[in-house]
Amino acid sequence: MTPQRLIAENKRLKQENAELKQLEARYRQEVELLKWQLKEMKKVLYGAKSERRRTPQTVEGQLSLFDEAKKENGTSGAAPRQRVRAHERRPRKKHPGREALPEHLPEEVEVLEPEEDTSDMVKIGEERTEWVEYTPGSLVRKVLIRPKYARPDGQGVLIAPLPARPLDKSIAGASLLAHVEVEKFVYHQPFYRQIQRFSRHYGWKLSPTTLNDWHTGVCGLLELLYELLWRRVLARGYIQVDESPIKVLSGEKKGSTHQGYQWVYYSPQEGLVCFRYRRGRGAHGPREDLAHFAGYVQCDGYKVYDKLARKLPHIELVGCWVHARRKFQQALNNHPQEAQQALDFWQRLYKLEAHCRTLSAAQRRDYRQMHHVPLVNDFRQWVGEQRRGALPKSPLGQALHYFEQQWQKLERVFQDGRLELDNNLIENKIRPLALGRKNYLFAGSHSGAQRIAMMYSFFGSCLANHVEPFAWLEDVLNRIATHPVNRLEELLPSQWKQSQPHPRNPHSTLAQPDN
Repeated sequence: MTPQRLIAENKRLKQENAELKQLEARYRQEVELLKWQLKEMKKVLYGAKSERRRTPQTVEGQLSLFDEAKKENGTSGAAPRQRVRAHERRPRKKHPGREALPEHLPEEVEVLEPEEDTSDMVKIGEERTEWVEYTPGSLVRKVLIRPKYARPDGQGVLIAPLPARPLDKSIAGASLLAHVEVEKFVYHQPFYRQIQRFSRHYGWKLSPTTLNDWHTGVCGLLELLYELLWRRVLARGYIQVDESPIKVLSGEKKGSTHQGYQWVYYSPQEGLVCFRYRRGRGAHGPREDLAHFAGYVQCDGYKVYDKLARKLPHIELVGCWVHARRKFQQALNNHPQEAQQALDFWQRLYKLEAHCRTLSAAQRRDYRQMHHVPLVNDFRQWVGEQRRGALPKSPLGQALHYFEQQWQKLERVFQDGRLELDNNLIENKIRPLALGRKNYLFAGSHSGAQRIAMMYSFFGSCLANHVEPFAWLEDVLNRIATHPVNRLEELLPSQWKQSQPHPRNPHSTLAQPDN
């Protein structure tokens, strides 16, 4: 073989070797990606759902990203554990004891005397023992009798007018209607389970049509109040947005369901939440909802929101720091050192945020500019350094890419003290919908899905304002038929709370506050 052919063959082999190395690197990257996807699928099926950090994963000799305190010799190794003698250990915290029973509970007192004759004895004290018993709820049949009188002059009959009721000619009063709605949308009891309980506990057989008619009638009464709530949510110039699926029975094919979506809007300043049902997850629904809204819209990285911002220039998107953190949480198993450094940053960031919870909007902005922004800028520089060495399709690469992609929206949080760091408040409002889906499975129609949205809006607003849902709905149903339209705001959960001396009904189930 001639030297020229040897040189050409050597060049060809080198080129082929380089191509094979590139191909091997790509295959390795794909294998790592598939391993990560498989692990995530197993975690969804079998693993814990919480993102709460347990025991921090530390690597021996690994420096913290923002560790300013260093040892004199320039190292920051872990300090050795010291054995503490038993008598020097911190004593266990004393148990506070059993919680006191609520004072408003009805009390039945029974005095138990000894069997022996005590007539010649002196009482020196007594032992008091308390416990709680349960009395099942009861249905009461209300009977209203209106005597009829014939006028002496023969000009007709005199009878007292019938008081207004929520649903005319219905056998259900306000308290029963409120009970049915609260059981379904707060405690996730579908109508068919409630029918079973009515039959089993009270011997009263109701048809599903009857409860559906009650539900439709209640939503019809509250329709104007729902529209007012929606306008109040949009009034303050800052909302949080998220969406969640709901299955709806489709009339096109028997037994089939349609995948609809509840778009959820929450105003942190008003403490009001509004669900809006849409048949899809596209941009048409929120674009129609926010056509006349101007201000901040806080959301996750779903691409529809970017399209929305391009179509509606009067809104400004704000990112969610928890969603950005979630990507690094998912990369923790594959890239423990880098992901742990990122999670340490988030821990420091939220520790700073805890200090400004009680500050005004202006004070919170100044505090964030002084403390948050330098920390965040250092972290962004670290992200840029890590991106140069991370594989784009690896879990860490995806987390870094998502952070860089969302950076402009994330940093807007520090420009206005009204803004929250994350969307956690609105995700808490979606939890009842997720629990309800597992119980009633689907909505019967698209109009039924919108009625579901209406009730979740009212009860979500009640819980956000720490208002007892049953007390609120019973009172509103009793008043709304004759309430002046120009004073309708008084019936919103936030305003109703302010107008009531005791917004919680002590004899009904208590609402759970936000986590």
